[in-house]
Parts: sequence; C-alpha cells; structure tokens
Amino acid sequence: MIRRSSAAAILPAAAIALLAAACGTPGGSSGGSPGAGGGSTKAASGPIKIAVVDAQSGSSSDLGQFEYRGVKLAVDQANAAGGIDGRKISLGLYDDQGDPTVGTELARKIASEGYIAMFGTAESAVTLAMAPILESEHIPNITSGQSTKLLAVGSPYLFLNGPTGLTYDSTLAKYLVTTKGYKKIAMLTNNDSYGAGEQSAFTTSLKSLGLTPVAAEVVPADQANMTPALTAIRGKDPQVLFIGAEEAQSGLIVKQARALGMNAVIAEGAPAGTPLFLSTAGVSDTNGTIVSSPYLGNSVNSAAQTFSSAYQAAYGSAPELHGAKAYDGAQVMIAALKACHGCTGLALANAIRAVHYSGLLGSFAYNNQGVGIFATAIGILNDGKIHPVST
Repeated sequence: MIRRSSAAAILPAAAIALLAAACGTPGGSSGGSPGAGGGSTKAASGPIKIAVVDAQSGSSSDLGQFEYRGVKLAVDQANAAGGIDGRKISLGLYDDQGDPTVGTELARKIASEGYIAMFGTAESAVTLAMAPILESEHIPNITSGQSTKLLAVGSPYLFLNGPTGLTYDSTLAKYLVTTKGYKKIAMLTNNDSYGAGEQSAFTTSLKSLGLTPVAAEVVPADQANMTPALTAIRGKDPQVLFIGAEEAQSGLIVKQARALGMNAVIAEGAPAGTPLFLSTAGVSDTNGTIVSSPYLGNSVNSAAQTFSSAYQAAYGSAPELHGAKAYDGAQVMIAALKACHGCTGLALANAIRAVHYSGLLGSFAYNNQGVGIFATAIGILNDGKIHPVST
C-alpha cells in the first residue's frame, strides 16, 4: 500500500531559476477555462487537477508504480509547504495498461474531467498516441518516454523528464568504442517504438565512431524466446551485445544469452539496472553490464540520498531511475505552476519551458522541442547495483 509522505518531508535542495515573464508569453490568455484555447493566467480557486497516466497493470506496471510514487512524493511535499498560492495539487491516477489505444481513450477522458496537465507515460508508444489529443486540448504533458519520435511530434505541450534515447546511446557508444576499445559490437532490439528508436540511435552513434555492428537482430516486442536471434549473433563472436528492449524482455535476452554460453559484455540504456530487469535476468548474469543513465543509483550524491530517504519513508521501498525521473518532472511542473500562479494551457506550457531546475538527473533547461536535459553517465552493474565509472 502507498503511504502518504509526512508533512515534515524535506523539500529538495534544488536550485530553481524561473523567468519572470513565464505566463506573459504570446499565446497565453487573461481568461478562459482550463484546457480551453490558449489557457488561462486568471486567478482561480480550488484544487489544481493533474492526471498521472502510466501502466498500473501488465508488464510495465512496475515502471508505472515507480513513476506515480515519484510524482506523488513531489506533490505531497509541495502541498505540505502550502501548494500553489494556497491551492493544493490533486492527482488522478489512470492505468494505460501499456496500450496506445487505451492511452488515447484516457487522453480524452482527462480532458473531459478538467485536468489541466498530465504526467506520463513511461512508454513512448503510448505518449505518441496521446500527444495529438493533449495538444488539441491544450494540456501540457511531461513524459518519461525517450524515443526521438517524440521530438518529431512538434507539440508545444510535450516535454520529456529525461534525455532522449540518442543521448543515452551516444554516451554508451563513445564509452564502448573510444574508452574501452571494443570493435565487435552486436545489437538485439525489438520492433516497438522504443526498440526502433534504440536501434536507430545506437547504429547512428556507432557510425559516427566509424563502426558498423557485426550483427543487428530485431525481434517482436512480445517475443519471449530470443534464442534464434541470439544464436545468429553468437556466430559473429561479438565482444559486446547492445540491447534495445524494455525491462522484462531485456532481462530475458540476458538470461538466454548466458544460457547459450555467450560471454559478451552486455550494454544498455535506461532498462538496465531496474528491479524488473535484474529479477528477470538474475543478478549474477547481469554482472559487468555497462549502463548509460542520468541516474546511477540512490547513493551517487547527496541529492539522490535525500530523495531516496524521503521515498523510502513514504513507500517502504527504494526508488530507481523512473521514480527519480518522475520526481524531477513533477518538480519542474510545480515550479512552473508557482511562477505563473496556477495558469493553464499554453501559458502553463510556456512557464514549463521557462523553468531552469537543478534536479536528480542534472540541470534542466528546455529547448523548443521539449527536451530539458542532455547528458547521461556510465555505470557498471555488480551484485545488482550500478557503480558509477569515471570517464
């Protein structure tokens, strides 16, 4: 059961700098109802309704739970400190089941129910399906998706709470090739929007370094038996196996690769190091995995330790990357709402874009594509924990 964080929870020691004119930008209106037209900068009363849309059932439900808890922790802390000009933030949780069709239905639902903003989803495919509806309803969305396809949407209402897949993969490729000197790198990705994005980003990153993968296999996103693809890869005798798939499937890939006797170093971005990845693969089989991430664990610095302690006190379990991403995204939204005094629509989107925030993942400053953070770091998995590497 999720327990409410106490009013004494320590607020994050993040440095937040806001542009004073955040809500006076072109496109914001001086009146109107939430979600209508360009939005509203007019003072309002009552709770500020924000939806959290993430998988709460199905294979991605653990990510959805991490994300909801990260958002809720930030919101509970903000409400305990007085909210937004005395108004409390009210969260509504919706289960997208990891399904884009369900996501589109939920986008219409939250618009009809008066939510002025949205957190989520963790799945790029679901976010992509929801984005046109949220844009037409003028509902700003801070997503945990990382596919570069999100940038092509071109919506002024869509923001990422972490780096794109290209950032993860370019950092990883540079470490593997330039720092470690690996030449024989194979790839195994799936065919959904995340996997396709990873396949493209990592291939592009290797090409920039003068390398072509020795093998590049693609499997269906719902496939559980990767042995045929792994057998083909094994025949190329790679030094490194790059994986581009979600947590559960990535774990199965590692488990099956080791069962085939493959000793290649595993390399991956965000899914590696998550509890689902570790439990599926088995901790011992993940040892030595090279991880590219903007959040290398709960003890990497004092900010992560403070966040982890508050999260642990609230929920009785430790956070990971997705909880930290969601917490940062919620802090950005809260900062924007404070700066514009609870504005809505395009005025709120402009206020989000004006936020500069020093968070758990790094320093956020949004560009016109909705990307606010542009770096990851390298870590090595050992005994189920990510150990930062000096690069």
